[in-house]
Amino acid sequence: MPGRVGLKICPDLLGYLAKDVRSIVITGTNGKTTTSRMVEQTLISSGVSYFANKSGANMMNGITTEFAVNATLTGKPTKKFAIIESDEAAFKTVSKYIDAECVVATNVFRDQLDRYGEITHTLNNIRIGIENSPNATVCLNADCSLTASLREELPNDLILFGVNVPIYKKTIREASDAPYCIHCKHEYEYEYITFGHLGKYRCPNCGYERPEPDVKVTRVISSDADSSTVMIDAFGSEQVATVNLPGGYNIYNAAACVAVANAMGFGTEKAVGALADFECGFGRMEKFELDGTETRMILIKNPAGCNQVLNFLSNISEKTLFVCCLNDNYADGRDISWIWDVDFESLCDISDNITGVLVSGIRADDMAMRFKYAGIPEEKIEVIKDYEKLIERFTAQDEPVYIMPTYTAMMDLRAMISKKYGYKNFWE
Repeated sequence: MPGRVGLKICPDLLGYLAKDVRSIVITGTNGKTTTSRMVEQTLISSGVSYFANKSGANMMNGITTEFAVNATLTGKPTKKFAIIESDEAAFKTVSKYIDAECVVATNVFRDQLDRYGEITHTLNNIRIGIENSPNATVCLNADCSLTASLREELPNDLILFGVNVPIYKKTIREASDAPYCIHCKHEYEYEYITFGHLGKYRCPNCGYERPEPDVKVTRVISSDADSSTVMIDAFGSEQVATVNLPGGYNIYNAAACVAVANAMGFGTEKAVGALADFECGFGRMEKFELDGTETRMILIKNPAGCNQVLNFLSNISEKTLFVCCLNDNYADGRDISWIWDVDFESLCDISDNITGVLVSGIRADDMAMRFKYAGIPEEKIEVIKDYEKLIERFTAQDEPVYIMPTYTAMMDLRAMISKKYGYKNFWE
């Protein structure tokens, strides 16, 4: 609300508030919030003053609010640095007013077609945003053929990050969002795929290929339900890093964090230390202890991200209860057809470890039907639309619980958990 009111009075307000702040802007389809939290811990470890839009308000109004509440009445900044997570569609506008020192493009995947359109439209929004950021060092995901293509037309200083080895021992089936060359439309060949369309790609027709990253994960040493340990090579110097979150996709976020640390002059060591200490963003592999029940909440919002959560779950061997909450509010995306592009069939491979599937949210019945068609036995599927009853149900047994909610379902469910069990509010 402060940003909305302020922009009505002064449309250029963000530009005035941001001009003396060293700003890091992180955008892309998946991984923005977690990468932001990793970078935040790097700044904490470095002892500098900063602010960040932790609440996830990553559109123009929310970002302006964050700068406003961290400024004096005369508009002078009270902190030296800003870590700003920006929605991909909003970035092209936000970037007109924030003279970013560093911009990160995590990846581009198909996401909320009713809001973003096709992936080339999302890529173009990011391109315009970077063009509006001529002074920024740009960190690009080399393994995403879409974001990596931006390097060919940008005059900015670049740092490329990526993963030089496969991430998972076994992977689920998933469709590629970018199977064809961005230049000549010929089908890519891959030496390996990490997930989705990410990996070591090459076009056999025109020769467009994955560039060698400056910051790269050269080895996945170990990975379990709590963390991953990897070897990271940053500009020729290798260090072992422990990522304080499970899931292969968080390895990419870690590499992005190291790239930012080098771009901003904090160095690799600060970033590596931060990766072991940072707190995850709300709902991003967030862990709760609820009446003795170990619970993780993992936001889902598109096929690629949801498939990576399933990749993580399929590599867990313990008995678990599975919860999925599907909403179709504006922030979730009205079009829920994406659930049919997710490989929920892979859950059948670990069905002996799944004690039950609880389904909730506005579109709970649609989600229950999807699980039925995926092959989950009907007797294991239970629809509970009331969140209070849902919490009572999944905290009534001993096995770990994994909750996969869409955005507004996560906000509502997490608010109830915070109120009942005393956890931090989402903006904290």
